Amino acid sequence: MSMIRDLRAAVRPSRRRDAAPFGYEKSAPACVNSAIVDCAVYREGRRAQEACTPAEAMAAVRTEGGFAWIGLHEPSEAEFAGIAAEFGLHPLAVEDAVHAHQRPKLERYDDTLFTVFKTVHYVEHAELTSTSEVVETGEVMCFTGRNFIVTVRHGGQGSLRALRHRLQDDPELLAKGPSAVLHAIADQVVDGYIAVAGAVQEDIDEVEIDVFSSGTGRGGTRGGDAGRIYQLKREVLEFKRAVSPLLRPLQLLSERPMRPVDSDIQKYFRDVADHLARVNEQVLSFDDLLNSILQANLAQAAVAQNEDMRKITSWAAIFAVPTMIAGIYGMNFNNMPELHWKYGYPAVLVATVALCFGIHRGFKRNGWL
Repeated sequence: MSMIRDLRAAVRPSRRRDAAPFGYEKSAPACVNSAIVDCAVYREGRRAQEACTPAEAMAAVRTEGGFAWIGLHEPSEAEFAGIAAEFGLHPLAVEDAVHAHQRPKLERYDDTLFTVFKTVHYVEHAELTSTSEVVETGEVMCFTGRNFIVTVRHGGQGSLRALRHRLQDDPELLAKGPSAVLHAIADQVVDGYIAVAGAVQEDIDEVEIDVFSSGTGRGGTRGGDAGRIYQLKREVLEFKRAVSPLLRPLQLLSERPMRPVDSDIQKYFRDVADHLARVNEQVLSFDDLLNSILQANLAQAAVAQNEDMRKITSWAAIFAVPTMIAGIYGMNFNNMPELHWKYGYPAVLVATVALCFGIHRGFKRNGWL
């Protein structure tokens, strides 16, 4: 992930010089802040003005009303400094937004809410292996005020472009203000969790079938199963770190009155919180189920090893018979029974084979061989 982020940072300047930021036409003037992917003013639920800079957007909001929605992607400290000053964002929240790698949370700074969401994307793979990446995470951070919302996105997933277009097609909802955008982002993030949970469930089912299938090899297990299960557990843990900490923030948004959140929109947060609670229960069940599958796989490996030891012990017991007889008659005493008997040698061979066959048959009957 760090290598991908470094590569993206290296190519960003050339890409931004050659291509217009999202939401602007080629003929629009170049944005001063290259991290901005879209910046616009909304009045009565409709996109009223294309604004190149956050300062122009806020000036339009103060004079004509509405709210501003500024979207950024992986801004640097210098790129975000002007926006933070324009909207009066708290330095601690600004630091979190720039450096990312934050835990999902909700913080209140005066009349501004700072919300962190972890986005989760399912990584498609032809076959699950011990090194497969199953989930990929990113972050969306929202500064929500009375007449503005600033979204900061980190990672290659979780784009808000389609969400912005969908909200613009629903002016009645967008007219509720910045809290309507915050709800839509939370709803999209949680819907992503539901989709990823379904895909991870299929991976777990595949591993479970492989572990308990009698046709997967000796003892019903394969040497790579433990590695695959452990890798899947690591990916589920990463998924869990995105889902579980978000329960409390959504509960607060759905139950506690907050100035930037419209009372009508607050009701919608309850539905999102309910969906998140169900996903969280599903993710917790994934962890328990994978623990059980791993224990079953280890038990199958122990059983297979026990069967190998029984076979080795059985053959050792069989070969002990001729070894013992050869050892006795190899002592070369003068007065040994049958030592000078004409049929002594063939008799000993026949007795040795008979004893070995009898022992082999007994072990076979008891399932040791």
